[in-house]
Amino acid sequence: MKSAARGLALGAASALLLTQAIAAAVELADRSQVQALLASGTPCCVIDARSDAERGKLGVAHALAYRKGMKINPTGAVVVIADTDARARQVGEALARTSAARQVVAVKGGAPTWLAAQEAAPGGPAGVRSFIIPTNTCEQGPPLQVLSPGRK
Repeated sequence: MKSAARGLALGAASALLLTQAIAAAVELADRSQVQALLASGTPCCVIDARSDAERGKLGVAHALAYRKGMKINPTGAVVVIADTDARARQVGEALARTSAARQVVAVKGGAPTWLAAQEAAPGGPAGVRSFIIPTNTCEQGPPLQVLSPGRK
């Protein structure tokens, strides 16, 4: 009986390691691949891992600013934008290890590529916005704002 329980535990541990290994895969996507992701209607949790200076120069609507140790619980694809492709991949791999993300996409070319893909997606930026999860809905922890009915 002990060997059966041990085998079951080893099988569960192997499955967990395999799941983590699969989740750790991060795709480096160019404009056409990002555009195809947006056209598919997949919800996106956009993580902006750029420096404060770069975020100030070119804003990305509905993106969460990345913080080291950030915990997210995405319901769709995680899209990472950074100053360099290597940084986008690095942050994507960190998020893949610490979340249940099924798909992590590092945007090749950063914010300009992301914005160009949004423009070119069916329906343009307005259509794309309907696919993006609003700010902070994929991040765990206390809410940044609470809706108070009847308050103006």
